[in-house]
Amino acid sequence: MSCHAADKLSQYVDDLLAEEEYIEIHNHIQNCKNCFHVVEAFKEEQRFLKETLQTPDLPEHFAELVLDQLESYNQKELNKTSRFWKRIMLPAAGIVLALGLSTALSPSFAEWLGGIFSTDQVDEGLRMASEAGLAERVNLEVTNNGITFKVEDIVADTSRIALSYQVLNEERKPQNTYVDITESRNEILAIDQDGNVINQIGTGWTEGSDYGLVELSLREEAALDEVTIQFNLTELNGIKGKWKLVVPVDLKENRKYTTTLPLNNEKITANGVTIQMKEVRFAPSSNELLYETSFTKDEKAKVEAEIEILKKKFGEETVQAITNYGTAAQYHIENEQGEAVYHHNIFMEGKGHPSDSGLIQGSGQDMEQLGQLAWNESFIPQKNDQKLTFVLDGVTKTVPSDFSINFKPKELRNKPVTFEYEGNYMNIKEADTKNKFSLRKELIPIKKETTFNIEMEGGKSLPAADLADWVIADNNGKVYQAFHSGSVLNEKDKNGRFKTTIELKAYGINEVPEEITLHLLSVTRYYDVKDKWEIPLY
Repeated sequence: MSCHAADKLSQYVDDLLAEEEYIEIHNHIQNCKNCFHVVEAFKEEQRFLKETLQTPDLPEHFAELVLDQLESYNQKELNKTSRFWKRIMLPAAGIVLALGLSTALSPSFAEWLGGIFSTDQVDEGLRMASEAGLAERVNLEVTNNGITFKVEDIVADTSRIALSYQVLNEERKPQNTYVDITESRNEILAIDQDGNVINQIGTGWTEGSDYGLVELSLREEAALDEVTIQFNLTELNGIKGKWKLVVPVDLKENRKYTTTLPLNNEKITANGVTIQMKEVRFAPSSNELLYETSFTKDEKAKVEAEIEILKKKFGEETVQAITNYGTAAQYHIENEQGEAVYHHNIFMEGKGHPSDSGLIQGSGQDMEQLGQLAWNESFIPQKNDQKLTFVLDGVTKTVPSDFSINFKPKELRNKPVTFEYEGNYMNIKEADTKNKFSLRKELIPIKKETTFNIEMEGGKSLPAADLADWVIADNNGKVYQAFHSGSVLNEKDKNGRFKTTIELKAYGINEVPEEITLHLLSVTRYYDVKDKWEIPLY
């Protein structure tokens, strides 16, 4: 069996695959070292998110903020003639991210305010939908072994469904809300009216919060009349048991509050990338922009030729497993006054970096051709009815790279290695082996593993290229896949560049090589569009 693409392995780790495909990949990774290490890298990223997406203490002026929001929980009737939520765009297909929640409230306090959907524990889009009358209190619960799992509120429209839940002890006091659905037998399923499983589901939690959140993205689904959320839980707050709960969600009534505007396949080509607009959807909790990007015919042929060179040099399996060559659009959305109300441009310096102000979620789904992606990006709705316009800032291409750098790991302390590549100024700090213990799923035992880690830090100027996929070659010419992680901070160094870290991790290098060469296999470059392309979203 051939190896699976990285996005499929990511979906395997996130439990986003149908049962047959999940089993196929599970059996494959038992005998494929390369795919197994890719899966382990994704799992480690999940553990990192779990450990770091924590909540700070309540803010100093929390009481004043609460009083400003104070409002009864009586559900309001939507005004059918008003358009409370406004023009904007939305995320794309694929991965549902874990949700970082913010303030922690007691159950009675949250009820007094109108439930979790009236608090800062959810994004502004869900709060707006709740204020517009789409929040429904259901209070469904199941109890086993002294622990109660309770679904309190639902907010649902055509773009997403969100449920708030609590875990309560025998005294009805809230417990830890974290529900592990990746490495345990806990299961949360979303099933449409035809019995099909919808895989775009995720959970959110906060350390010390009384509430958790389950969110289901409906962005890739056709018009649905109803969805059933099924909870099949076997462990809550460290206690084993069986908690089965079925939560029906009726979408027929709420569908009328979503407007879809076709964008007539408006198309532009710039710097070897074609952008084709599809439609924009305006829903109460989020607005979605759908479009496609692809290489032009000549650019695609050029990229394919460069990929073949890399395959001959580093092996077809290695190149296919860790690289993802593609296209994307960078843009902003303006109001009638010409002010940018949303930014989706990670190569733009703004209030934050990367700059994705107003974005709820965004992802791209690979299509048939190399570099062709279908994008779906959601933004928080505007509070006022405005005519918004999509403005293209530029395009990006992730293409093969021929950059490489050679150094001796044991000499790094006395002789640091620095390099500059397309606006990235990096220092290689360390290259050494590290041991870790990993708990593998099901039949695979606990095992100590050795990884080879390379750590870099430095600065990035804008619009510098993004350094994407790497391989490591030792002094004997053996090539190892390097799994990449890192960050770009909204903080500048003394040279005025954004502080940047890169960590590369490889498996199978048990002793530090005398000499290694890093090869960069892919790089994402930004190309500004001088003549701005505008598409009305009204």
